[in-house]
Amino acid sequence: MIRSVVRGYGAALPKRVVPNRELEGIVETSDEWIVQRTGIRQRYIAGEGETTASLGEEAARAALNRAGLTPDDIDFILVATSTPDNTFPATAVNIQKRLGMTHGFAFDMQAVCSGFVYAMATADMYIRGGMAKRVLVIGAETFSRILDWKDRTTCVLFGDGAGALVLEAAEGEGTVADRGILTAHLRSDGSHKEKLYVDGGPSTTGTVGHLRMEGREVFKHAVGMITDVIEAAFDATGTTAESLDWLVPHQANRRIIEGSAKKLGIPNEKVVVTVDLHGNTSAASIPLALSVALDDGRIKQGDLVMLEAMGGGFTWGALLIRW
Repeated sequence: MIRSVVRGYGAALPKRVVPNRELEGIVETSDEWIVQRTGIRQRYIAGEGETTASLGEEAARAALNRAGLTPDDIDFILVATSTPDNTFPATAVNIQKRLGMTHGFAFDMQAVCSGFVYAMATADMYIRGGMAKRVLVIGAETFSRILDWKDRTTCVLFGDGAGALVLEAAEGEGTVADRGILTAHLRSDGSHKEKLYVDGGPSTTGTVGHLRMEGREVFKHAVGMITDVIEAAFDATGTTAESLDWLVPHQANRRIIEGSAKKLGIPNEKVVVTVDLHGNTSAASIPLALSVALDDGRIKQGDLVMLEAMGGGFTWGALLIRW
């Protein structure tokens, strides 16, 4: 059977690093408060000329270089983002132009923090369906542009960045020993919209709006939703927490990450945590975390890796991949 195998990876971060101490001069908060409740110590904030598309392009070029490929080798670009450069066209099409690619197709996917998991699952369907041989999957965000910098409950949580993977079709035996994406499980429940949303949009206010969040409500639902889809992935493949090499979660809050891992029986030493470095970068957080763990040699070829995320909507999902 056809499997979607990772050929290359890349990441991009804005030039400006903003430690928690710097935020103490903007809103009533403290480094101690932020670290204790979230695990975040710093984040990267996009400056002039740095956009979702520019960061996505940089991550894409790094992934292509590692794969030994060029834009001519790519059939499809899929970008997960909630902060596009323009209402339209899609940021994916913008990145396609930036890469000098005039063939194939490109579009965006909007599932907020779950966006990268949704995008990987979607790319896998296109590959297994024969519509694309190689797909550039990008998670890219400039969440700093939709934050209310007077709201201390949200502005301290988020950052900007981008990450990318190149997926390629490869023959597999149809077993969990195959390299590539083994299973994906996606969920959503729109009844939770008011708990995490942006209060603007072209059709409602004619403005971009700002992020609004009921933090306690999000936290209350997060662990249960995350464990639900991870357990579904285990059930679908006959794998267990013991057989997992790495859990790479969405980097929103260290307490959510640790709570989910504990409930699933996954030891902390198998969990990739980068929320202290990047903050919550929404759809970019998983590929950024993957990039860190691949750069430092933790994730190796053949490892069994679980990706999971939860975001506004609510949306949530998990994807199991053999690296």
